[in-house]
Amino acid sequence: MPGFRYQAYSVEGKLHKGVLEADSARQARAALRDQGLTPYRVEVIAANDAAGGSRFRRVSLSATELTQLTRGLSSLLEAGLTVEQAFNALIEQAENERTRQVLAALRGEVIAGNTVAKALALFPDVFSELYRTLVAAGESSGQLPRVLSKLSDYLEERQQLRAKLSLALIYPTIVTCVAIAVVGSLLIYVLPQVVQVFQHAHQQLPILTRALIAFSGFLQATWGLWIAVLVAAAVAMRFALRRPATRASLHRFVWRKPAIGRILRHLDAARLAATLSILVGSRVPILQALDAGTGVMALVPMRDALSTAARGVREGMPLARALSATQAFPPVMVHLIASGETSGRLDEALERAARQQQNDIATRLAAFTALFEPAMILLMGGVVLTIVLAILLPIFQLNQLVGR
Repeated sequence: MPGFRYQAYSVEGKLHKGVLEADSARQARAALRDQGLTPYRVEVIAANDAAGGSRFRRVSLSATELTQLTRGLSSLLEAGLTVEQAFNALIEQAENERTRQVLAALRGEVIAGNTVAKALALFPDVFSELYRTLVAAGESSGQLPRVLSKLSDYLEERQQLRAKLSLALIYPTIVTCVAIAVVGSLLIYVLPQVVQVFQHAHQQLPILTRALIAFSGFLQATWGLWIAVLVAAAVAMRFALRRPATRASLHRFVWRKPAIGRILRHLDAARLAATLSILVGSRVPILQALDAGTGVMALVPMRDALSTAARGVREGMPLARALSATQAFPPVMVHLIASGETSGRLDEALERAARQQQNDIATRLAAFTALFEPAMILLMGGVVLTIVLAILLPIFQLNQLVGR
């Protein structure tokens, strides 16, 4: 039974929007009239509607909505409900129209006889290739509820890791912006007005004061140009990153840096380990798992290293040795993978490796945040002290002249 997206008016003239299921558009309109609504627009949203294919590609769900959908579907299937019943329950619980549209289309495709993985393929902007690969593996092995449960755990952990990264970067960004604004205000507005009093005294100002006055005048004359340069640089960087060669060069430059490069390498390693853990645990062949793992890595050098490792595995090398030969992955992760290959529990070893890498990232971010705060306080204190001295030194000179 396909789903229909509708717009209808009540007797009071209020517009109602939503999704309902019916055998045909005529039946959908009749159902709306039975509810006391006057149909205005009724459109099929079933995934097997060829005319609606272009609309589905524009549908998008947030990371939170996708995680909730996956967790809900996993829980319902584990409770013994069929896929159709699970979709019905999720449609009733959906809080927004976008989610209802996606669920109704998936349900219609499943009722038409297609697999869940094939139905998900009609929403490439919502369900990634990794997501679809895992669902297909779960369906073929008969362990779809278990695979969805692991996938929802993976999505939740990835979302938590993103939240940690965002929180770790938000604080330094805010502090830096406030510091620049305060120092800029002092140099452009406060310092010239205060020092102007001493300039009328026709006395030679100290070197520090004259230097800051010159720098202040430079900023007053060129602050608009600096803003324009920054905006132009940001726009140019955005367009440059769209070119694969430029993006690869920038990634390699960042990848070689000892601090941020190490964090980004560990972040990619954690993503890869978590992805391979789910794929291997779902009985996906290791080469197919490595191909899917390439899509979750952000740095181009890490993707190239994984592709090299995949070629080694294809030639018969163990996964741990192939990863170690690239010298791009953390040694602890490689040793854990080797242990898992030896014991025959590679999925568990990969899960431990992912957790270890995530803990390492969290520790490094906490250390960075703890060091950044006192460093910024010292830097701001030094800048403000310099400005204050530039203002006080002429006062000290004036007091000495008056004392004589």
